[in-house]
Amino acid sequence: MDALVIDRTVDEPIHRQLYRQIAAMIRDRRLAPGSELPSTRALAEDLGLARNTIVGAYDQLATEGYLASRQGARPVVIDLPVHTTDHSDTLATPPIRRPLSRRGESLMQQPFHHGSPGRFAFHPGMPDPHSFPFGVWGRLLARRATFGADMLFGTYHVTGLPALREAIAGYLISARGVRCSPEQIVVTTGAQAAFDLLARLLLDPGDTVWLEEPGYYAAKATFTVAGANILPLVVDRDGWQMNQPEVSPRLIYVTPACQHPLGITMRMDQRLRLFEIAERNNSWIIEDDFDGEYRFQGRPVPAIQSMDYADRVIYVGTFAKLLFPALRLGFMVLPPALCEGIPHALSTTGQFAPLVLQAALADFIDEGHMSRHLKRMRRIYAERRKLFYELCETELADHMTLSPAEAGIQVVASLHESCDDRAVVHFADKLGVNASPLSKYYWSSSGNGLVLGYAACNKAESEAGIRRLRQAIEHVRTLS
Repeated sequence: MDALVIDRTVDEPIHRQLYRQIAAMIRDRRLAPGSELPSTRALAEDLGLARNTIVGAYDQLATEGYLASRQGARPVVIDLPVHTTDHSDTLATPPIRRPLSRRGESLMQQPFHHGSPGRFAFHPGMPDPHSFPFGVWGRLLARRATFGADMLFGTYHVTGLPALREAIAGYLISARGVRCSPEQIVVTTGAQAAFDLLARLLLDPGDTVWLEEPGYYAAKATFTVAGANILPLVVDRDGWQMNQPEVSPRLIYVTPACQHPLGITMRMDQRLRLFEIAERNNSWIIEDDFDGEYRFQGRPVPAIQSMDYADRVIYVGTFAKLLFPALRLGFMVLPPALCEGIPHALSTTGQFAPLVLQAALADFIDEGHMSRHLKRMRRIYAERRKLFYELCETELADHMTLSPAEAGIQVVASLHESCDDRAVVHFADKLGVNASPLSKYYWSSSGNGLVLGYAACNKAESEAGIRRLRQAIEHVRTLS
C-alpha cells in the first residue's frame, strides 16, 4: 500500500483516488488474492486522512466485488479471474473483434446523405427553415409540455395520440383523397421508420421487392437490409414501365404523386396497371406520398390509396417537408387486416413517437396553422422554383439541363457525359454547397446528373449557390 499517491490538486475526490488505485492493484495482482488490507484506522493514520475517507473507498471496493469484508475483521482481497492488460503489441496485432451479423454489415454499408448545417444550397427535399412559424410552434409545445400531466407522461398510445390520429385522418381525407379512419393511422418517427417496420412485418429473406429505378435509395436500403431481392421498376420521362415483372413481387414500392427523384406523376393508365399486377401477384403496395402536397401544375392529384378496394395499399407520409425534418414525425395508413396486431409490433420495436410532440402537432393542425403554412409555402416555393429554373438557364445551360418536374421541392439536372456527378458533388461540398448525385438513385443501370433542392434558398442564396455549383462543374470538366 506504500504505492498509494494522494493528489490534492485535482478535482477527483480522495476516496475515489484511493478506490481507483487499490482496484488497479487488485486487478494487476500487485495485491495477492487472499491478502488482508490494512484496517481503515491504520491506513488513515499512514496517509494522514480522515478514517471516513478510507471507509468510503473500502465500501465501494467491497460493493464491486474486489474485497470481502466481515464485521470486526480486516478486508481480504478477492481472487479475481486473470485479465490480460498488456497491450504493448496492439499496434502490431489489432484486437480481434466479434464480427457483425450479415444484417449488421449490410446496415453499415447503406448510403448516407443528410447534408450539413450551415450549407445554404441545394440539399434535396429541404424545406425553408426561415418560413416556419416557430413562434406558434413554440407556444403550442410549451402549453402541452406544461399541462400534459398524465396523458403525456407515460409510453401510452403506441400507435399514436388519438387527437393526432384524428387530425391526420381529417387532413388526408380532405387534402389527399385517402379513404381511412383514425384507427388505421399509425404515427411513426418519420417515413423511414415506417419503411423499416413494414419491411419487418411483410418481408422474409429472399422475398422480391419491385422498387422504382431511379428510386429512393433510403427505401431500397431498408428492403435490402431485410434480405429482399430488389427488382427494378423502370421509371423514365414516359412514366412507370408497368410490364409484368419476371418474379412475382411480395411488395411493390412507388412514389406516384411525385416520383423520387424525377418529380413526375403516375398517370391513370399506369395506376390501373399497377393494381392489376398487384392483384395478379397478391402483392402489397407501399405508396410513399413523397412531396404530394407540392404540385405546381394543376391541383394535387389524389393518392392511389383512394382507388384501392382490395386493401393492398399501405400509405406512408411524413411531416418533414410540410413542417421541418428534425420533427421526426410521420405516419402510415394501414389496411384493416394489419391494424389489430400493430400495437404489439410497435411495442417490440420501440418505434413510437414522443407524445408531447404529437399533442403539439395535433393542435397545430386543428387550429388551422398547418393549412395556412402550407398555403403560404406553396406560393413561396412556386416563386423560388421559377427563379431557380431561370438562374440555371442563364448560368448553367452549357453544363446541364433541368428536367421538367410537375411536383416536389427538388429537380433533376442532367450533366454532360464527360462530367461525373459524384465528382461534382464532392467538389461542391468543399465549396459549401449540398447536392446529391443522380447516379446514387440507380443500382442496376446508370444515370448522370444532380438532384437539387431549391426550396430552402432565397434569391440571394440561390444566386450564390448557382455560382458555386458552376465553379464545381467547371472544375470537374477541366479534369476530365
